[in-house]
Amino acid sequence: MAIFINEDSKVIVQGMTGSEGQKHTTRMLASGTAVVGGVNPRKAGTSVTFPQGEGTVDVPVFGSVADAMATTGANVSVIFVPPAFTRAAVVEAIEAGMPLVVIITEGVPVKDSAEFYTLAERKGVRLVGPNCPGIISPGKSNVGIIPADITGPGKVGLVSKSGTLTYQMMYELKDFGFSTAVGIGGDPVIGTTHIDALAAFEADPDTEAIVMIGEIGGDAEERAAAYIKEHVTKPVVGYVAGFTAPEGKTMGHAGAIVSGSSGTAQAKKEALEAAGVKVGKTPSETAALMREILS
Repeated sequence: MAIFINEDSKVIVQGMTGSEGQKHTTRMLASGTAVVGGVNPRKAGTSVTFPQGEGTVDVPVFGSVADAMATTGANVSVIFVPPAFTRAAVVEAIEAGMPLVVIITEGVPVKDSAEFYTLAERKGVRLVGPNCPGIISPGKSNVGIIPADITGPGKVGLVSKSGTLTYQMMYELKDFGFSTAVGIGGDPVIGTTHIDALAAFEADPDTEAIVMIGEIGGDAEERAAAYIKEHVTKPVVGYVAGFTAPEGKTMGHAGAIVSGSSGTAQAKKEALEAAGVKVGKTPSETAALMREILS
């Protein structure tokens, strides 16, 4: 089992013909993802040749998400388009009825994110991102930019605001493996939240334990702590990035804004520990806490 994606996921890439789209489509195909098409209205009817195994594969380009879905049966879209065009790309995917839309693009205006988030909620479409590394279920499917060779399938579920910390945690626990790792992104407005992923991992029979990575700013981790206390029976370990962040300094992600004591790493750590979550002071310490549980 896995959450959100699996071996039956059929993926289209909006922006596949651009340099980032081509680079990461190559990586997704190499890790076994079923990439069934790309979308570019100006290049509809053409195809792009990618290396696959010992040979190559031609991936068709469609003029719209709706055309791609009708022809291929695609049920996931991943978006690699510049920030100025991201809103239009996401809205197109939502209006076409794509069940899952993964938005990799960084720098999407918050107003645009709020608009397409509201539309997705109304249409029942799951968004992941923006400004995220995507989702991987090792050995089944990899949608986004997460390296596929740092871990294998296993029993750990991971949800993280940070891309690089996602990769580090996967590497630190590679001998146990992962059911799914979800990078939700660190923008102020995102589609899938910690709570959404926690609920899905709790319901997944093949996920035995969960790692949750947060960071300073906002109150998402505090809300996740309250959810864990009420609804999650599986062991959860946590890490909050930003313990050493200088007071008053803008850090990394757009959502990492601290006001007073609200949103600090210490406040989040205390909320999580009050909910029974073991919290590491470093990623390595967090991995060690998970090792104790799994061993």
